Amino acid sequence: MKIAPWFPYRIALTGFFGLFALLMLWNTVLAPSRTLPVAPILLLTVSPLLLPMRGFLNGSPKSCAWLAYISLIYFVHGCSEAYANIYIRPLALFEIGLSLMIFFGAAFYIRLKNRL
Repeated sequence: MKIAPWFPYRIALTGFFGLFALLMLWNTVLAPSRTLPVAPILLLTVSPLLLPMRGFLNGSPKSCAWLAYISLIYFVHGCSEAYANIYIRPLALFEIGLSLMIFFGAAFYIRLKNRL
């Protein structure tokens, strides 16, 4: 059974847009910071996702590899938040799941795309 490269790419795409939406909602609506302004927090959390976005949306394997590496930052952030703060643990677990979707989807896409 052969898996087409578009299947893991769609998984990574779903994880990418889900993580983007989660970070935007987390820092503005669901659990905004009480001590820091929202704009710098959004700049720090969302901007790494925007760096390889153009190449990722075009299906470039190099950009997919960079996005997979960047998603590990969000995995570590989600793990630390899930451990440290019980009140936002569901959001952190969702962040972990979405970052793993990006990582494995992008990695399998690159592997399957290079086989063709």
